[in-house]
Amino acid sequence: MQVILLEKVVNLGGLGEVVRVKDGYARNFLIPQRMARRATATAIAEFEAKRAELEKAAAEKLAAAQAQGEKLTGLTVKITQKSGVDGRLFGSVTNFDIADALTKQGFPVEKAQVRLPQGPLKIVGEHAVSVALHTDVVVDVTVAVAGDHA
Repeated sequence: MQVILLEKVVNLGGLGEVVRVKDGYARNFLIPQRMARRATATAIAEFEAKRAELEKAAAEKLAAAQAQGEKLTGLTVKITQKSGVDGRLFGSVTNFDIADALTKQGFPVEKAQVRLPQGPLKIVGEHAVSVALHTDVVVDVTVAVAGDHA
């Protein structure tokens, strides 16, 4: 199916590009998330009419994400979990826990924006975590996991 992208999509294309994607990806993800529209002649004409407006909205989103990214850069988040004497946690610190801690510190972040490259954190210590605020804005945050010996 051919769709016209209404915003930048990672590994797919930028605003206004007409790309061919699998039908299920378009129907189940891109179109419901309002990231794309079917590339019909009328849809392309409507897009061209609204192009400046959409580009302005995309630029505002990017600027807001960059401003939040500058505040988040170098931030350390402290999370306390129950652990054993050897430093392993009785569970793990997930992207939900990190997003919740960041939100409590005044930085509203969704759990889908927190990237854990090696999976959930399972040991006590400091870990580098990426937070993707926008497709072009990825910030590194330090998560300090403290053990609470039970």
